Amino acid sequence: MKDNITYKMKDTVRLSDMIYYDDTISARLRQYQEGWYSYESTTDYLLPKFDSVLKATNRHIWLVVYLRNETLPEIYNSYSDTDPLTYAGQSYDLYHMKRISESEWYRDFPPERYGETMQWQQIERDEEFRNISLLRRMIDTKTLRRNMDSGFMRLTVKLSDLFETVSPDFGKGTSVRVENGAGQILFETGVREAERIKEDGQENYLTITEPFQDLDWRLVASIPKEWVEKDARKVKLLTVGIGSVSFFLFVCVGVFLSRYFSKRVSRIVRVLDSFRHGDFHKRIRFKGRDEFSTISQSINAMVEHMDELIQEVYVTSLKKKEAELESLQAQINPHFLYNTLSSISLLAKFGEVEQLHRMVSNLALFYRLSLNEGRTIIPVANELEQAKAYLDIQKVKYTDRLDVLFEVDPDLLRYEMVKLLLQPFLENVLKYAWCGDRVHIRVTGQRIDDDIELRIIDDGVGMKPETLRRIMRYDGDEETGYGIRNVQQRIQLHYGKAYGIQIHSRLGIGTAVAIRIPCVRRTAPYVIKEVARETDGQSDKLGASSAKEP
Repeated sequence: MKDNITYKMKDTVRLSDMIYYDDTISARLRQYQEGWYSYESTTDYLLPKFDSVLKATNRHIWLVVYLRNETLPEIYNSYSDTDPLTYAGQSYDLYHMKRISESEWYRDFPPERYGETMQWQQIERDEEFRNISLLRRMIDTKTLRRNMDSGFMRLTVKLSDLFETVSPDFGKGTSVRVENGAGQILFETGVREAERIKEDGQENYLTITEPFQDLDWRLVASIPKEWVEKDARKVKLLTVGIGSVSFFLFVCVGVFLSRYFSKRVSRIVRVLDSFRHGDFHKRIRFKGRDEFSTISQSINAMVEHMDELIQEVYVTSLKKKEAELESLQAQINPHFLYNTLSSISLLAKFGEVEQLHRMVSNLALFYRLSLNEGRTIIPVANELEQAKAYLDIQKVKYTDRLDVLFEVDPDLLRYEMVKLLLQPFLENVLKYAWCGDRVHIRVTGQRIDDDIELRIIDDGVGMKPETLRRIMRYDGDEETGYGIRNVQQRIQLHYGKAYGIQIHSRLGIGTAVAIRIPCVRRTAPYVIKEVARETDGQSDKLGASSAKEP
């Protein structure tokens, strides 16, 4: 029941996200222009957008948007004393903020935390109509001025719709209800049974409580103990009888079998213990043709070749591991080179000499660091420098549509790592994460105990949970997530199964990739050169922020 209710609540939050994160709505609400622009903003965008949001679900929801911009007109229906959710016309209204500015529930609404502040409350006539509303501010997503909202939204649903799965199916006389933190009952089924519970007293009932995560609500079920304890005595007696007989039988059989097999097992254990200490000269002999004879013959045959095979398998596994590392590193997608050469050709055709020079220089730097004289392990500074070169090449293509921020602890530059771990994820961001016509990328690095954690964070479209689960299986059966599997396999082949990548993503918010590797100091001296390049008129340095913060 709780899971079904939580799903419907999250579905309502999803609808509010479609308005909350819409940059175009935010832009329209910021424009204080009367006349034609106000009319066009309302009729050509705001109303169709609100209508499409409500059509994104098959549930009946009433949407109210309060506008701070009073140059935009109010558009609403007249409900008189009827429930708005029973109205047959449009299910959304537009009002000015002055209608609620003096309301107690609005004044008590908590300060805005971007993307998180929202409340479920019964306001105005919700309690009378058996409704409940999701309340949320509308802020300026362009400038993130969280102390100044551009509007307020209210999505109202029926309690019967939200709690339709709450039903007393535990047995006769059961009552199930939803309560808030103050003990107020929001919804209840089995009302007659609830009155009977008050008369009989709670001591005659079993009460089960299930709290809702992130909400001061709880789901409470009261079940008669006489129903729960029905036939309990018979079950107890039957359980004790069967348990006692089984215990006595197993003890007798166990004693007999242990005496019969203990001697032979002890001989096998002694010989195997000698094998564990490196003595492969002992042998086991049993008379007869039972399982122990077969085991002894197999062990004797295995030990005859074990000493020779240990050395052979050890050398072979080392060579195989090195070959797998080289093969995995050779699988980096070559499309980047094709696309870059195509961009260079276009720059040369249109005479963009300065950008052409920057792109060729960055391409040369990128592949010089990628090849690295055939070495698999490179300093962390080189990996960051290569990532910067890759992004500088892409900024020639995307110009100011791409913003990048590097926040790396300078202490990490004295360690080394497997090369080409960051570039595949940066490529995925530019290939799949676009939300509108801009994308922001943030690369961070910090030391956590004896490990290094590198993160690539974007504010793109994000991924659906099922897509993320399919990518994180690493089974190699699908084309999806090929580059991610490549990085995961290279990390685990070199550092072991304890390390690798983790991906967290929310649809419409963005994706964060965490790469975890151990701290390994450089074995050969390496001079860290400060890398400085001009990016959007700023100087980027390793270990410091680069580009503007999104």
